[in-house]
Order: sequence, then structure tokens, then C-alpha cells
Amino acid sequence: MENEGLNLPNYNIPEDIQNVVSITTLDRLYNWGRRSSVWPLMFGLACCAIEMIAAQAARYDMARFGMEVMRPTPRQADMMLVSGTVTKKMLPSIIRLYNQMPEPKYVVAMGACASSGGPFKEGYNVVAGIDKFLPVDVYIPGCPPTPQALIAGLIKLQEKIDKQSIKKVRWYQKGKVDPNYVPMPILGPDLIDVRRNAEFKQVAAQTAQKEGEA
Repeated sequence: MENEGLNLPNYNIPEDIQNVVSITTLDRLYNWGRRSSVWPLMFGLACCAIEMIAAQAARYDMARFGMEVMRPTPRQADMMLVSGTVTKKMLPSIIRLYNQMPEPKYVVAMGACASSGGPFKEGYNVVAGIDKFLPVDVYIPGCPPTPQALIAGLIKLQEKIDKQSIKKVRWYQKGKVDPNYVPMPILGPDLIDVRRNAEFKQVAAQTAQKEGEA
């Protein structure tokens, strides 16, 4: 949202005071501030991280979008940029960091591996997409995506923020239960998603019943 976009549509402000006065809604003002100061949690997992680092340098200058402050702690970040292959061993740490991030928070899947597992999808130790566990807001295709593609994805995230309303966003809803909390998966011989416990029990019961009838 550019400066002139902050004003309400179809509301004409005299030309001589356009740079001094803005007439807008609380939603637009709130979103304008949030979209211009998205602080990413740096989480480079593989080769996509090299492109993410390049996007931070002077040539591409992500500071133009207010996203140059990479945070080393989830407590100070509001956007998780998952770049690279997500392994089953790494996933519990990613979810723990996500749960520690304060609202509002967003997730961007950068590259084919973070979006769907990429060329390692069939690997025994690879998660076929971070969206199987975390709610992803923007997917950035490519292997790896260029810095330009990363910036285009972050602009898409800004456009999503522009459309949000304070009355509807989840972090202002009443209730003590965090609707965005993700239960920690259990890492054993394989990765177990505890949200599917009911499904696992049902399959186990059906298997036991078939073995009893045999």
C-alpha cells in the first residue's frame, strides 16, 4: 500500500494538503503499519537459504519493504520464512518455534522442498511440505527461487495483510484457546502427527478385528 493508497477510495483531498492529511479507516491504517514492518524469523534449511541471504543484500534491498530485520528469536518475529528441505528430525523444532511466535504471525514456504518436499519428497526422512503441519500463507515456487521470486512472494503476503480486518482476524477473537496452536509431533522410528491419533486408533482397531476373525 503506497502512501496515497492509505486514503479511502473515492474521497478527494485537496491537492495542497494531500501530503499532510489522510482520511482512512482503522483497518487500513492498522494494516499499513503491519505490512511495512514484517520481521522474518530466519530459518534457512538448505540451498534456498543462499537466495534468501542474497535478497537481504544491497542489490535486492528487502529493506524497501520493511522486512530487512531478520530476527534470531521467535519472540520478536511475526513471519516464519521456511526455506529449504524440512526433515522429520527438524520438524519438531520448527513447530516449537512457530508456537513461540506471537500473533499476528505468518508462514511463507520458500522453494519446492518447503512447499511439497521437492526432489526429496519420497525420502524416508523428508516431510512432503511444511503445510502438512503449519498453516502456510504464501508459497514461493522454484528450486531454488530467485531473490526476485522471494520478494514477489513477500509482496503477496503484504497484499494479504492489506485485506485483513481487525474484526475478523483470529488473534483478536475472544477465547483463551489459541486456534493456531500446533501440537508437537512425536519423533520416533517415524514422525507421528498427534492430531491423527483418532485415525490411528481406528485403523489399529480394524486391524486387530481382522486378525481376530482370521
